[in-house]
Amino acid sequence: MHLRSIVLAVPLLLTSAFAQNGLQKKDVTLAPPKNLKTKLSPGYTIPVVDISGDKERQVIVDQEKSQYLGHPTTLLLEDNKTMLIVYPKGHGRGPIVYKRSTDTGLTWSDRLPTPESWKTSMEVPTLHRVVDASGKKRIIMFSGLHPIRMAVTEDDGANWSELAPIGNFGGIVAMGTVIDLKTPGHYLAFFHDDGRYIRGAPSKAWRFWVYTTLSKDGGLTWSAPTPIAMLPDANLCEPGALRSPDGKQIAVLLRENSRKYNSFVIFSNDEGQTWTEPKELPAALTGDRHVAKYTPDGRLFISFRDTTHVSPTKGDWVGWVGKYEDIVNGTEGQYRVRIMDNTKGADCTYPGIEVLPDGTIVTTTYGHWTEGEAPYIVSVRFKLAELDAKAAKK
Repeated sequence: MHLRSIVLAVPLLLTSAFAQNGLQKKDVTLAPPKNLKTKLSPGYTIPVVDISGDKERQVIVDQEKSQYLGHPTTLLLEDNKTMLIVYPKGHGRGPIVYKRSTDTGLTWSDRLPTPESWKTSMEVPTLHRVVDASGKKRIIMFSGLHPIRMAVTEDDGANWSELAPIGNFGGIVAMGTVIDLKTPGHYLAFFHDDGRYIRGAPSKAWRFWVYTTLSKDGGLTWSAPTPIAMLPDANLCEPGALRSPDGKQIAVLLRENSRKYNSFVIFSNDEGQTWTEPKELPAALTGDRHVAKYTPDGRLFISFRDTTHVSPTKGDWVGWVGKYEDIVNGTEGQYRVRIMDNTKGADCTYPGIEVLPDGTIVTTTYGHWTEGEAPYIVSVRFKLAELDAKAAKK
């Protein structure tokens, strides 16, 4: 069976299976798709701009001696000044820390009070702005594994609900991305699982799938998950979604966790109802947990952990500058950015990105920024014009 047949036909099968308490391995017949026969170059040719030593760009959001702080998500409110951030006290799992900035991330509050259930978070917390069909604004926060849970605020983060299950299913890095659809109040959320948590029963990892779940009421309730991507010889995960400049296409960048291939991308031209085969990306876009935002001049800035097979910044917090067409055409883009130097392996970088009206990019993540110390949260700010000038000298 060709992978496209799997991707397009399996959602109905698995939706039925979920209704009957979960997916069974025997439900899916797998065969290698053609595109896995050709591996792309392990390295890249575009220049690297290094701003890791520019201390004046860096703001420490939070640091605690001997305490692991990791995996943050940020959200910029509509006043373009107030920024919220959540992150766990631990690697992925752990009590959720919550802070607020009123000056675009230049300074941050103390740790704010949180609902009691936030102490029980099992996975990376993620923040998303949603608006229902009547115009009611909410912020939602997801926490993964089984079951995926969600907290809600309807006053821009002043008061939050407890974490509550969104259904009888689980997943990892839930939800890495939430995309608003063309129908008001409809949202598509993306996550992945490796077989351990999707059904809820104790299980061993057996295959990576990427899933979506749909909300039709402004993020309050979510559908049973639908699988949208899988490769039998690669481990696709941590989906990072974005729209094309004209809004007609959704692209999803995917981490490849077996480390045998570059990262991948899939596309949808019908608001997420069907998806293309996973396509391997250039080495320049290979990494973990891609987050993408457009800048005022129409270019993309994408932040991720560098896992490129051959790279001088492997294991560091990096960014990529290019155009949407580069993703579609499989070209390398304009240049890469070494944002900060991670001093311990590749344990860093689940980033948040916010773009201010003047084009300033504020990107925030965790990492081992000081050798021998526990990871902590740092924000870095810059404009593409500043990086362009550095790239021109390469």
